[in-house]
Amino acid sequence: MNDVRLPFQQLILASGNPGKLKELQAMLGEQVTVLPQNQFVAEEAVEDGLSFVENAIIKARHACSASGLPALADDSGIAVDALAGAPGIYSARYAGAGGDAANNAKLLEALEGLPTEQRGARFISVLVLMLHAEDPTPIICEGVWHGSILNAPRGDHGFGYDPLFWAPEANCSSAELSPAEKNHLSHRAKAMAQLRTRLGLN
Repeated sequence: MNDVRLPFQQLILASGNPGKLKELQAMLGEQVTVLPQNQFVAEEAVEDGLSFVENAIIKARHACSASGLPALADDSGIAVDALAGAPGIYSARYAGAGGDAANNAKLLEALEGLPTEQRGARFISVLVLMLHAEDPTPIICEGVWHGSILNAPRGDHGFGYDPLFWAPEANCSSAELSPAEKNHLSHRAKAMAQLRTRLGLN
């Protein structure tokens, strides 16, 4: 176990995604300031891993190298049962460079005509915290949020596939949850709860 007791007050988020930055800062609280990667380097890491864990490690190491600070990477996505787990690690670029709207449209097209009982899906988040670029024992935490894919987008909150993800425990889409509600239920929240425990923040 690589349990650390918060030997830092700042860390860099290995992402330029403002939605992730806002969510993760809220989950970590005021004890740590989360800085965006683009303050230090323009280039994103080359995510050529074959799993969420591999890609999160690649991104965290890249951010550490660029900033000299501890780095937190989140590699996350949605895995749809009827698509054999796709889009999976390719969730952010499922429809190429078209962004969230294009990704959502492609997913709806892929599932067109499927009944509700065949539209099961899960959001997955892997968080990796590295203290420095050569950290041999990064902290790795994983969260999974089970639900299903709606037939059309619902809600105005969140980002990514949130408008299509039906959260059964809340009886609404992820995008219909308030930020505070989502930060309690989501895959990222579950991974962050583990990380907070490992850091002694809980």
